[in-house]
Amino acid sequence: MADCKFGLIGTVTYDIISYESGQTFQGLGGVLYQAAFLCGLGQQVYLYTNLGKDLAKDVEALTKDWLTLHREGIKFVPGPGNRVNLHYPEKGERVEILESVVPPLDPEPIIPDLPKLAMLLLIINSGFDIELEDWRRIVRSSTCPIWLDIHSLPLEKKLGLPREYRSLAEWREWTEGVDYLQANRKEVALMLGLSQRLPTEDEITDFSQETFRIGVKALFVTLGKEGAFVLSPETSKKIRSPEIGAIVDTTGCGDVFCAATAAKLARGIPAFEAASFGIHLASKAATISGIGETYHLALSSKKELGA
Repeated sequence: MADCKFGLIGTVTYDIISYESGQTFQGLGGVLYQAAFLCGLGQQVYLYTNLGKDLAKDVEALTKDWLTLHREGIKFVPGPGNRVNLHYPEKGERVEILESVVPPLDPEPIIPDLPKLAMLLLIINSGFDIELEDWRRIVRSSTCPIWLDIHSLPLEKKLGLPREYRSLAEWREWTEGVDYLQANRKEVALMLGLSQRLPTEDEITDFSQETFRIGVKALFVTLGKEGAFVLSPETSKKIRSPEIGAIVDTTGCGDVFCAATAAKLARGIPAFEAASFGIHLASKAATISGIGETYHLALSSKKELGA
């Protein structure tokens, strides 16, 4: 199998990223990280997103060499698109301020494409990406495996101010019918209703059992520089991040993990082995910065994916 067809739902963002050290980066981000990595691995990517017209030329220039990117699902909408300021303090959670957003995605153009896909991925980049009822329509219509990255779903829906986290009591409605669920420890805490602390490993394990009862086949809990906790009905294991080199920019590491792991899963590779591949490449992604370098990292890793 030389390549697989992936449906990719999410939001293209323009990120302004700052660190406590004074380092700053800016450029396109969001769902383009997953698109870049999957295309770099040679996979067919059907991208579904609302794209602000002000970002259209930048996106076209960035993706012009991505020969396996299918752009029919990109809908251009007026305005600046999703623009976000991200600040990473020395300790604690990053601070996110959304300056502008695009409207939620219409499911109608996606549903006819579902039968041809090997896997469908929804990445909640902004929390405004798609309405729950529209996502449920897509899930009910899909016959392929589905990956959901919770990501920004627990963040408050507000513009121009730092976004606070909220409990995600409705996580089951978003997750039912999903095969693979990705979240970090903070996001798991919010699904469990823990607002003041991170969950213990036992609590994560108990949470995984709840996800399995509604059909999830594997839960991937990303642990930052510690790696990932992979839980399935058969086994639960931690994967440690390898020492790769000096960290340059951690933005997009979870996205690379998602894309690389999904690419293996679509080939029938078991969850733990697939996630090991994902962690290996996510660690490498921390030593680079930006979508363009992410694409080239995937190109250089293509042989590791296998046929």
